[in-house]
Amino acid sequence: MKTMRKATGAAVALASGVALALSGCGGGSNASSGEAQPPAGFDAATMGTNYAMPVKGQAYNNPQSRDNLKQGGTLTLATTEIGPNWNQMSTDGNTVYMNWMWQLYQPQLWDWDVSGNPTPNPDYLDKVDVTSEDPLVVTYTINDKATFNDGTPIDYTAFAATVTAQSGKTDGYNPPMTDGYDVVASVEKGSSDKEVVVTFETPFFPYQALFINLIHPKALDVDTYMSGWVNQPHNEWGAGPFTVDSFSDTQATFVPNDKWWGNKPLLDKITFKTMDASASINAFQNGEIDATDVASADRLKTAQSMQDVQIRVNYATSTGVWEFNTQADSLKDIAVRQAIVQSIDLEKINEIDFQGLGWDEDPLGSEIMFPFQDGYENNMPADAAYSTANAKKTLEGAGYTLNATSGYYEKDGKPVAVRYTWFGDGPIRAAEAKALQAMTKAAGIKLDLDNQDPSKFSDTVLGGNYEMLIMGWAAGDPYGYSTSGCQLYCSSSDSNFTYIGKPEIDTEFKKAGQIEDMGDAIKQLNKAEKLALALYGTVPINNGPLMLAVKAGLANFGADNNGYTNGFQGLNWHPENIGWEKAA
Repeated sequence: MKTMRKATGAAVALASGVALALSGCGGGSNASSGEAQPPAGFDAATMGTNYAMPVKGQAYNNPQSRDNLKQGGTLTLATTEIGPNWNQMSTDGNTVYMNWMWQLYQPQLWDWDVSGNPTPNPDYLDKVDVTSEDPLVVTYTINDKATFNDGTPIDYTAFAATVTAQSGKTDGYNPPMTDGYDVVASVEKGSSDKEVVVTFETPFFPYQALFINLIHPKALDVDTYMSGWVNQPHNEWGAGPFTVDSFSDTQATFVPNDKWWGNKPLLDKITFKTMDASASINAFQNGEIDATDVASADRLKTAQSMQDVQIRVNYATSTGVWEFNTQADSLKDIAVRQAIVQSIDLEKINEIDFQGLGWDEDPLGSEIMFPFQDGYENNMPADAAYSTANAKKTLEGAGYTLNATSGYYEKDGKPVAVRYTWFGDGPIRAAEAKALQAMTKAAGIKLDLDNQDPSKFSDTVLGGNYEMLIMGWAAGDPYGYSTSGCQLYCSSSDSNFTYIGKPEIDTEFKKAGQIEDMGDAIKQLNKAEKLALALYGTVPINNGPLMLAVKAGLANFGADNNGYTNGFQGLNWHPENIGWEKAA
């Protein structure tokens, strides 16, 4: 499931640690012990669901050299929304869907392997060196050819503009996260404009989590940053292998950028079309799109009935969450939020989400670390465990009494009633909502169901027009322990959609970025997240696997709204290398 560290209706290598997204479910594996299993990428028509669990550190995206692929062809994909704000480096544009598009036409300075190990992207960076440890100084040498589409060289001024917009030190901007940028002391020219010397006030680790994207210096004006990208992608400020050919609120088309200095894109065109879940599987079956998620039993069955289709499976790098709007009258009382959490049987929710997929996942305990990562811990409070009886005790201990007639608890004549919002017409989301309604009712809590069209996702989340909401965070980099804590939980963060936090907890999250040893930094993150989750503003649900059905022959591709089947490598997917295999 997911919403992002980039927010999703379900979060991507982004300007921020995570991106917002609609919550989506993953698929699973029916691998049995003791048997040789095919890889987690298989021919749907012949293999059924008899595929193996993904191997950690392996990509499932049909990796091919460019020599094996033909020049030309198109790729058409479904997406949840296009825009309206094209500034992916602002909170308003920080969605998984916009991140897809930024990777096509904006600078992407770092490459990662499947496990998240970083290397500079040679199209933009010749090298990156730590030139001082005390104070921490990182020197970036930029590719001489790297240039924005309007002819402006990519140089130290773009790094300086990025710090200005992302540090939180200058009024008017709304960056999704400020961690790391907020401790940059200076950005200066080195031996040339193409050498960038970044000096830190205090150390920040890992420094590779910064300057993943850049903002054009001409886009730095506050009004431009905040509203100048609405329904305007600004091709002139791009610097990627593709450029925006046309766009509307229902479709965006990208074509090769004739100003691009790297490998020529193999594809002639990439098109995104907005559509709901039921429409996307039908569109895939009808040949209108080239890939779609098959993260539910009915969608998987449809893909299995098709010829020349491959299923690609991997662990999702996104997290489904429930967010409580603690500014809503119904949820200001922590006892109500705690009782709701106690009333929910997460194992039952997992059964609904993964029915027919064979995926077995324990209830989740972190919105930042993934269970397949070293150092992961369950950071949920011990008293959050599922128990209808304990949920009732929590309410009664806070002065609520059960109305025998209605069956709901109340105080001062007002029943405990909360509006639950989800998006789209997917049957899993609807079944999940009805299960939640039944669970909370058993604990004396009234849950009113509010189903919204996916096109309303950003407006609903960013406008705070919800009480309890399901969404997702998609990883924007492999360094969530350092970059995502404050983004999701800090009291001053624009991406904290619970509107709750404490300065002392903020301090604990910031400490993680000051620790160079990754193991120790993750321990600090776990300590901070335990404190944050004890406020009962948000609840991690599950990660699930990512399952994609793709047309046979599509190479170097494994992406959808829920993440990447090539793991963290997908955070910079080098779209110029996506293509179709040559005919045998």
